[in-house]
Amino acid sequence: MQGSSARQLVPPVLLAATLIAAPFAASAAPPGPPPKDVDISLPAGEACVFPLHVVGTDSKAQVITHKNGRVITAGKGFTLTFTNEATGKTVTIRSSGSVQKTTTNPDGTSTVEITGGNVLILFPSDVPAGPSTKQYVGRVVYTVDANGVFTVQSTSGTQRDVCAELVG
Repeated sequence: MQGSSARQLVPPVLLAATLIAAPFAASAAPPGPPPKDVDISLPAGEACVFPLHVVGTDSKAQVITHKNGRVITAGKGFTLTFTNEATGKTVTIRSSGSVQKTTTNPDGTSTVEITGGNVLILFPSDVPAGPSTKQYVGRVVYTVDANGVFTVQSTSGTQRDVCAELVG
């Protein structure tokens, strides 16, 4: 699976513990249903140097779409299990709390701000170039162009290298 569609599990992976819907009620549609479970396999060289299988279950996140087009995903997110398909080694990350705010820019790109505990998968076509799969606890801002290329603008907080944990 190429481009942003494979990574769209990541923002819902945005593992938010608390829904912050109150400030949005006046300007937003009612919250949408939680994201559906995710089960994807990524070939070697896309998300890690080895083939990676990702399963995301039990998301309670809600998606709120504002009248201006801004989309906010918040709530308890997926429990994620990452498997190195070459060795069978697994790592599980449980939801720790996060929010994703996506704004569509006039030039057709999107700006995404994720806060809390999130997993971000970067492919070789992204900036910085992957393959990488990292959990961030803090804040990450990235843009997504019309081709699904992610460009990381800034990160703060701590990083956990999921691929490194799955080696061996």
